[in-house]
Amino acid sequence: MSPFGSLDLDDDDRMSIYRYIERHGVVDTSEAAEYVGIDPETFRHHVSILKRDGYLREEGGKLRIELAEGEREEHETAGLNYLIRPARQEDTSGLLGVVREIADSRKHIVAESVAEQIEYEDALLRHNVGETRVFFVATVEDEVVGWCQVEVPRLAKLAHTAEITVGVLVEYRRYSIGSHLLQRGMEWARANGSRRVYNSLPETNDLAVSFLQENGWRIEAVRDDHFEIDGEPVDEIMLAADLGGPHPVRNE
Repeated sequence: MSPFGSLDLDDDDRMSIYRYIERHGVVDTSEAAEYVGIDPETFRHHVSILKRDGYLREEGGKLRIELAEGEREEHETAGLNYLIRPARQEDTSGLLGVVREIADSRKHIVAESVAEQIEYEDALLRHNVGETRVFFVATVEDEVVGWCQVEVPRLAKLAHTAEITVGVLVEYRRYSIGSHLLQRGMEWARANGSRRVYNSLPETNDLAVSFLQENGWRIEAVRDDHFEIDGEPVDEIMLAADLGGPHPVRNE
């Protein structure tokens, strides 16, 4: 089932199981069964159907939503080996730490929003009637050093677009990690039906604006004094890219 397929779960109990797991990220099978409150045989029947139809997967007695994110990629740049892979719920703590550190620079407004979102929802993946959201992470020796978030609204008039956010710890920049994360997010969005990607940044985050432009994005609009940072008005730079063809990987 495509991750952008219909969430047409025709049974109330199956919908209840799915929504509970989608809201909590990873759930013990027994916990989900207790929450729904149906007999074990019927619960297993519903879980089997949800797995068959591509809504859930089960690993080690735990259930999580199924969302095709692809495999991990190994990279080496200037002597540094790192992985780009789909984020797991177990990455939440490390991912949140990286997002917070970048948000503390007070330039990455979107990172602040991502941190609040992760803390509030306590689930990395989202696939419901309102949105589809995935994270990819860059890891060095199993430690998260960067992330890419792709968020797609389910509203029909906006479903062809995706918002992409990328962040990399300062000490791991200039190894192409940011560009590989961005490329992975754009490829995922393209493969799942998006025709364009976008993001908005404060003018003060000139490095991020330049980074996106170097990777094929363009400035579409500027909103004067949209942000207020340290008591001063700051313009918003609105950027976007079309997903027609491959994009070069820059050294970022």
